[in-house]
Amino acid sequence: MTVEVFSYKARGTDGQTSTGVLKAESESDAVNELHQGGLTVISLDREAGVKAAAPGGSSAPFSGLFSRSREVPAHKARVKDAEMVVFTRQLATMVGSGIPLVDGLEILAEQIENTGFRSVIEAVCAEVRGGKDLSSALSMFPRIFPDIYVNMICAGEASGQLDTVLDRLAEYQEASSALKSDIKSAMTYPIVSLLMVLGITFFLLVFVIPKFEDMFSTLNVELPAITTALLSASLFLRENVLYWVGGAVVLGAAVTYWLRSDSGITARDWMLINIPVFGPLFRKVTLSRFSRTLSTLIQSGVPILGALEIVSQTCGNRIFARAVEEASESVREGETLGEPLARSGVFPPMVTRMVSIGERTGALEGLLEKIADFYDRQVKTSVEGLTSMIEPFMIGIMGFLVGGMVMAIFLPIFKMVGSMGG
Repeated sequence: MTVEVFSYKARGTDGQTSTGVLKAESESDAVNELHQGGLTVISLDREAGVKAAAPGGSSAPFSGLFSRSREVPAHKARVKDAEMVVFTRQLATMVGSGIPLVDGLEILAEQIENTGFRSVIEAVCAEVRGGKDLSSALSMFPRIFPDIYVNMICAGEASGQLDTVLDRLAEYQEASSALKSDIKSAMTYPIVSLLMVLGITFFLLVFVIPKFEDMFSTLNVELPAITTALLSASLFLRENVLYWVGGAVVLGAAVTYWLRSDSGITARDWMLINIPVFGPLFRKVTLSRFSRTLSTLIQSGVPILGALEIVSQTCGNRIFARAVEEASESVREGETLGEPLARSGVFPPMVTRMVSIGERTGALEGLLEKIADFYDRQVKTSVEGLTSMIEPFMIGIMGFLVGGMVMAIFLPIFKMVGSMGG
């Protein structure tokens, strides 16, 4: 094999950035040589004038992000997180057992019950059988295999550790799925409870209260202020119900359109991490996702700049994404990662300090994983606390509304009975 010349930028265990050139037979050999020298690869490029095609026609895995090949729009399968975890874990086991990749994909395709997912894996298998890398074949289906998945597979192929990378991917997916489940459980209860309260209130005002209106008009007593207010609210709601519905539809459409714009997305993401009660929870979720994704990518051999670009696209919050993008530019100019993260004001001191320590000691991916585990536990604890707090709060609101209506209905009756007794 022809020896090629590569230029690199890397960071040592002392945090200092160095640049240089080296000769190696392939990019994976160059990366391994730098790792053995205690360096963390920031970027690696072939020297101008040296041409060498990556295996299977894919772009070089360590010269930046993986370049997706053509997308196949015919497959629009919906794949659950659990199905992706099982597929990734089983493929890792087969590759680690020495089963040829094509045979492993064929076996998995036969076992998949989801017909859409099965057709995708069959198409991937056909592409690999035709000579493509697995990462190149997976990149044809971005709806199912996101950038982080494809880039990690690409790094695993380049380093010869595909089975190890697949195991990391499965663990990452399992952790991400558990985090999503915690968030759903945190949001489902208050939303359902709020809808129930609003629905019961609407039903009582529109269908129940009017039945008492005629009865109250026959009573020879002055109605209490709470009863008068309740009857007025019921009448107003009934007479303007079309305006209420129309206004709600128009407002919903306007808000939806605005939330799809850049300013709307930014405002929404800022509000999510700053609103009382729920803001700290969403902030912890984003920090966990940032730490785990970056740790998994670095462990798999993806260069720090490429990893940061993927993290900025997958952290799920525009405010954090911009901070990561600015940090990436600073790293490109030779700074350590911890410094720009600290300047952003978005990341808490614990995270930035641990990142700085990880860079100095060469254990960045390990510390990032510990950060992610810490915030995962924090999210679970916060969800349990919110659930226990919201339940009595919503019961109290429902009791106040329903109890107030019952009081407004029965007060005139009690007053009439009292006047008759007198």
